[in-house]
Amino acid sequence: MREHSEILVHELALRDDLEYEKELKNQFIWLLLTVQKRRREAALTANDTNNHKMRTGGVNGNGYLTTVIPYQSTQGPPVVDRLQIYIRILSAINDDSTTVPTLLTDYILKVLCPTT
Repeated sequence: MREHSEILVHELALRDDLEYEKELKNQFIWLLLTVQKRRREAALTANDTNNHKMRTGGVNGNGYLTTVIPYQSTQGPPVVDRLQIYIRILSAINDDSTTVPTLLTDYILKVLCPTT
């Protein structure tokens, strides 16, 4: 009986981990699609503004929407800890937060090019 209880506890923990990973993936996909949509809208607005700028001399900034997150696809799909990092960066980009450069720098130094 005790052995079955341990197996059940283990299986329930595994289920919770998989559910958490699924939620992270859904959040990542939602944020990625949201940022991509905003990029498209900003590009359309920029085109309209560029046409307007030629007539009026105005300037339009897009914030952090042009930011690119470096990614090495040879490592396969991202694991949970990397998904969390990508979600933080995409959230900051989506919010046009001033933390984007810091988040990207930390990601590059700690994940892509670790010194230890």
